[in-house]
Amino acid sequence: MDFELSEEQKSIQEMARKFAEAKLKPLAGEADEKEIFPRAQFEKMAALGFTGITCSQEYGGLGLDHVTYIVVMEEIGKACLATAGTYSVHQTVQYYFEKFGTEEQKEKYLPVLAKGEKIGALVLTEPGAGSDVASLTTTAEKKDGFYSINGNKVFITTGGEADLYIVLARTGKEAGAKGISAFVVDKDAVGFSIGKKEKKMGYGGSPTTELLFTDCNVSTKDLLGGREGQGMAQMLSALDIGRISIGSIAVGIAQAAFEEALAYSKERIQFEKPIFTFQGIQWMFADMATKIEAARLLCYQAAYSIDQDNPLSIKQASMAKLMATDVAMSVTTDAVQILGGYGYMKDYSVERHMRDAKILQIVEGTNQIQRVVIARCL
Repeated sequence: MDFELSEEQKSIQEMARKFAEAKLKPLAGEADEKEIFPRAQFEKMAALGFTGITCSQEYGGLGLDHVTYIVVMEEIGKACLATAGTYSVHQTVQYYFEKFGTEEQKEKYLPVLAKGEKIGALVLTEPGAGSDVASLTTTAEKKDGFYSINGNKVFITTGGEADLYIVLARTGKEAGAKGISAFVVDKDAVGFSIGKKEKKMGYGGSPTTELLFTDCNVSTKDLLGGREGQGMAQMLSALDIGRISIGSIAVGIAQAAFEEALAYSKERIQFEKPIFTFQGIQWMFADMATKIEAARLLCYQAAYSIDQDNPLSIKQASMAKLMATDVAMSVTTDAVQILGGYGYMKDYSVERHMRDAKILQIVEGTNQIQRVVIARCL
């Protein structure tokens, strides 16, 4: 076993860290408070090649492995959740196309996604179909040379800002997963519109919206993979990428909160000494650091398994997502506690990190669903 990153990975990690520190971190608080979507920052990431990091060189990407990807993702997540969330879904969409798309779909969509010319989003959740995605009711009726999509989707990350959407809809009369297919829908498609924009506890810079489909017609060529009834299986596979993405973002957020609290504890004087010198505070930091390192290693392991096409990657991706997001919630809560009253104030970013950590326990499958997945694998 070699737990060291390669020299190339270290170089990319350093580049991502410098970019995130300079271009993302200074704007993250304002983006959250004023709900500013970080498109300009996303475009700067594209210029560095990050938006196509795992996409094959054949389709305009860098063709790097998923360990390198989550190393970058941790740095982005550490600086700005809004940018990281957009990046995460965008990468999952590319994986979806590369693994399941027809050759025509790959050639049409992957280059513009890899170059960051268009942003991708996944459209799964409905008012009555959250954790139970297989109960979705959005339909796609096949007609003469096209499918007509009708239904409502909710809680869609980057809704309204993304340019390409992979939409799950029911094409067959069978209940459950067997009747579900995936379609590519362009932002400008007739019959596709943006509904309510949600007001959230955190994650303000990334819009979360309702999407409406009213006789939205898409070509039969936009049936992802060219076969009906494959949407659920495709989605479950792609979610492994989403889960290691969210896990690594969570590690980044936890690391950011840890570092801010540590710096504060060395400067904050109480009883004539820095509060870090008190054993109770030191033990909190010891536990925080241990949890972060354990979560990071689980994310690395899951990413490596995906690169090796290891069947254990399903379990490991869920374990990584589960542990890392729980760690982020725990560490950010402790960071707020260490800062005391100041931790509750927006002058410090730990309160934002705590709010942001909460959503990570919910998206890409709640942590309760991750436990179901893990148990099934066992």
